[in-house]
Amino acid sequence: MQKLTGTLRSYPWGSRTLIPELRGLPSPSTRPEAELWFGAHPVGSSTIQDRALTDIIAADPVAALGSRVYGQYGDNLPFLLKILAAAEPLSLQAHPSAEQASEGFERENRLGIPLNAGNRNYRDPRHKPELVVALTDFHAMVGFRPLDQTLELFAVLACPELDRYLTILDPAAETDSLRGLFTTWITIPSAARRQLIDAVVAAARNRPACGDWISGVLSTVLELQERYPGDIGVLGALLLNHLQLSPGEALYLDAGHLHAYVSGLGVEVMANSDNVLRGGLTSKYVDVPELVRILDFTSLSDPVVTPVDGEYVVPAGEFRLLHSRLTAGEELLVDHDGPSIALCTSGTVTLGDLELSPGEAVWIPACDPACAATSASTGELFIARA
Repeated sequence: MQKLTGTLRSYPWGSRTLIPELRGLPSPSTRPEAELWFGAHPVGSSTIQDRALTDIIAADPVAALGSRVYGQYGDNLPFLLKILAAAEPLSLQAHPSAEQASEGFERENRLGIPLNAGNRNYRDPRHKPELVVALTDFHAMVGFRPLDQTLELFAVLACPELDRYLTILDPAAETDSLRGLFTTWITIPSAARRQLIDAVVAAARNRPACGDWISGVLSTVLELQERYPGDIGVLGALLLNHLQLSPGEALYLDAGHLHAYVSGLGVEVMANSDNVLRGGLTSKYVDVPELVRILDFTSLSDPVVTPVDGEYVVPAGEFRLLHSRLTAGEELLVDHDGPSIALCTSGTVTLGDLELSPGEAVWIPACDPACAATSASTGELFIARA
């Protein structure tokens, strides 16, 4: 077990305060600090004493990963753990299933698209399920909202330009209705889309704030229009679930679910993949036909995950995530049969002879024995394991 130095990633949507303040560093930072990665991702591997974790695993993958994980994933650590800090919305996006990723990766290889090309959708043959746990209030748009609620929203807006699309919507055929409406909106000419968005924004501004869920949706619509005027993400916000997570609450995203994180600080764990299909709210490459092809238009009524005995139980095979709040005198046994990364997010936590402060992590290879986690006062610990 050794301390792991994370890789800081700067993206325009990142916060200049959330990660520095968590780590007790000067705030605001000189540039956005969007994500702090802990893992063995090829474009941003963490390090141990200036040696890349990717190299450490490659030197003895069975010792690092254990025979079970090595047999399933080779010498690849199958998960990536992050601290995510959003001051502005991330792109409107979805991730492919394992089958879609494998097919898309092979297809783009046959077409000769370089792995680092800007127009490359599939950079590896893997899927990318992900789980995010809020450390602060965390706002996200996640999955298509049940159609009856969206029809209620449309009725409140009373926008004639929007009502023209009601003929597409049939509550008895919810999935087909959502597919038809979103596909229509994302493919109509940009001038027509801007006119529709202008009308929706005008209607949203005329609706008094009432403190209900509809007011929250319309507030986000207006915010997105200010940041990305005329973007399909403004219309997408009308169709997606808007979640306000409190600290400790989590959401899980499987393949095909359209989403965009809007603001807040969280711990995120995901399968170690780079496959992202974007639809809007970004200056990066957008491939509308491919996004629509991989989307799951089934409504997502409750994407929130509640921990059971400290574990966020999700169907992903690549990772598990455990969460513990330690008090003085309490001891947590950290046992494992594969690789683990333990991350402190508040207080102090002692693992073996290593003391962790917020934002610090340790690498626990499969060959290490079980150890105990304790805190002299209080401490919060997340453990990601394969």
